[in-house]
Formats: sequence, C-alpha cells, structure tokens
Amino acid sequence: MAEQIDYSSLKKGGFMRQKQKGFFSLRLAVVGGNLTAENIKTIAEVAEKYGKGYVHMTSRQGVEIPFIGFNDIEEVRAKLLEGGVKPGVCGPRVRTVTACQGSAICPSGCIDSYELAKEFDERYFGRELPHKFKFGVTGCMNNCLKSEENDLGVKGGYIIDYKPESCISCGVCIKACREGALSLEENGKVVLDTSKCNNCGRCVKSCPTDAWDHEPGYIVSFGGLFGNQIYKGEQIVPIIKDKETLFRVADAAIDFFDKHANAGERFRKTLQRVGEEEFRKEIQAAYEGK
Repeated sequence: MAEQIDYSSLKKGGFMRQKQKGFFSLRLAVVGGNLTAENIKTIAEVAEKYGKGYVHMTSRQGVEIPFIGFNDIEEVRAKLLEGGVKPGVCGPRVRTVTACQGSAICPSGCIDSYELAKEFDERYFGRELPHKFKFGVTGCMNNCLKSEENDLGVKGGYIIDYKPESCISCGVCIKACREGALSLEENGKVVLDTSKCNNCGRCVKSCPTDAWDHEPGYIVSFGGLFGNQIYKGEQIVPIIKDKETLFRVADAAIDFFDKHANAGERFRKTLQRVGEEEFRKEIQAAYEGK
C-alpha cells in the first residue's frame, strides 16, 4: 500500500502520516480559533466514525483528527464538507492564521483580531512558498497570541491624542499606564512622553471622562521563530493606521520571502542569510506606499 500512496499530496491537503502504517492525522482548517457549533458536531461525528473518538487541539488553535484510515480519506472529506469543515494544510505554504477574540469580545482588545485573521486567511492561506509561513493576530499589548513568535505578527494598539478640555486631572490614566509615559503637571494637565508610549490604550480605557481620542492601529513584527531555534520578531515600521497599508506591508514581506528564500528555509533564516538591510528598505517603501 505504501508505494501507492502519494504522501506529499496528502500532506498538502492536511493528512499527515502517522507512525502507525496506513493511518493519518487530519489537520482541519480553523481561522482565528473559531468553529461553529455545526462544525464541532461534524468533527465529532467524523472522529467517532472514522477515527478513535477524540480530536487533538494543536498549539496553533488547530484541530486534528488522528487515526483516519487511508481508504476512508475521500469519505471523510465529503462528510466534513457537509458540515462546512475543510482540511487544513501542511508543508511549505501559508498555514493557519491564529487570533485572539479581540475587540469584538474582549474588553482589552484594540482591534477586531478575528475579522483581520479572516482577511489574512482569504488573502494568503495555502499560498505556496519555500517553507511554511505563519501569521498571528493579537488584539492588544496583553499579547495572548504572542505575535512576535510568528513570521508575521500583528498586535492591536491605539494611536492616542489628549483632550485637556475633557480632563478632570484625576490621575487614573497615569496609574493605568505601565510604561511611565504619563505625568501630571502642577496645572493639572497630563503630559504624554511619546518615546515611552507603547500604544497599549490603557489610558483610553481607564479614563472616566473620555479625555483621550484614539484610533486603532496595527503593530507589525517580522521574522519571529519559535521552534528548534527561537527569535523574537522585530517591529520595523511605526504603528500602522489602516488596512490598506497593513496589507501592502504584508505583501512586501511575503513576496520578499518567496523571492529570496531557499527551499526549506524559514523566514528568519532568509533574513539572516540575505541580510536585513534590503528587507527593511522594501518594508519601509511599502509602508510609505512607494
């Protein structure tokens, strides 16, 4: 049987070979960690009938169904599709886009993480590349999704502007700021040290009189790696104000990787080998819309 199985094609479609001969662990497509109740019911039915009655939750918000027999693969695909569930991908391509619940659910969220994850998924998921490429979106500076671990990570933040006419000099925002970026002058005016501000938005969320204007933005990091070697992704450009610029920057990053990477080489390794100066130039140009 082994000689008749195209393991490469199966892996591309989410069926990963197990140590047990003839069996596969099927990775499912999950965007931003969300599944509908119908999705979950369908997955449970497939796991019960074709697997061993359980699923594995991966470290990247994925779901895998182990012990799918080779002869059941087509039937499993059809059954999953009936419940709106699609196989995921493995190998050298854009993987599952992870996300926290973001501002749609979480009081700390500055951006709608899940909505952005869906847009990334529609734009990039499954794209063929020299090696795997991971996106992660987190809604705020609490960084639940650890955005800097990803090849391209996005963290939500606020671009803030102080409104002294609305301020009652209560000092709540100063206490809320963890970066020491705010201070209170003798005249009762709050002073912002922009060099210390990390765009967390805690001043905005804590203010009882809405004395802070705010605009959501995207803090992007590049080249994160968390495996055999660990590297924290780096922020190259300032906080991004709009999705048009965000996607230009993301396009530039992934295109750079596609153009310069060797087969089997992660993004961080490509940047280290090629040199980061040219990459920074291209990202800056994309940021500026050039």
